[in-house]
Amino acid sequence: MADVLATVRAKLLDHFARAGAMEPDEASVTFLGTDRMVILRFGATEDVAAHYVSLGCSSHPMVDPGDLMADPVRGPRAEVMVSLRGPSPVGLARSVAVVAAAPAVEGLVLEPDALIDLETPLWQGAPFTAFLLGRSDIGDVALPEPYSPVSVLSAVPITATEAAWVRLKGAPAMREAWEQDGVDVTDPRRRAASPA
Repeated sequence: MADVLATVRAKLLDHFARAGAMEPDEASVTFLGTDRMVILRFGATEDVAAHYVSLGCSSHPMVDPGDLMADPVRGPRAEVMVSLRGPSPVGLARSVAVVAAAPAVEGLVLEPDALIDLETPLWQGAPFTAFLLGRSDIGDVALPEPYSPVSVLSAVPITATEAAWVRLKGAPAMREAWEQDGVDVTDPRRRAASPA
């Protein structure tokens, strides 16, 4: 049996070491009935965002909980990464862990363009209540056959207004609006985009 989490950790350490990051800080969160979820924080410099990456979601494939014949080995696997500038927000690690645990707890499949709405501030004092998932710059983590590779998905914090807009117009339109407005999605104090 492959040690999925050790392989993912090694890939993350290698990726961020190439970017000049030191060994990550580590926090863990456990939810009733789930495996322990680790959040790795790869440090920031003044002009570079810190990256908060889950480690634990990929230990099992994401499957429909109603599927009694689900394959315990094959199936999509993922981890999530939030990139933010500035000091570590209080409560963010728990929000990242909630998203990473959602496949085990709620049967969600995490994939690009998925909207994960926690309906509560993502960290203390945050105007953001949801994450919009997308592809990150970390390539898929290859695992030995017959395991599926692990995708590391970016999770962008968004406001309730932006979440409503994603539901209405779709994730690509939201990203286009951010680009047109010059929105830095790694800024924890950014204003919400106002798409037309």
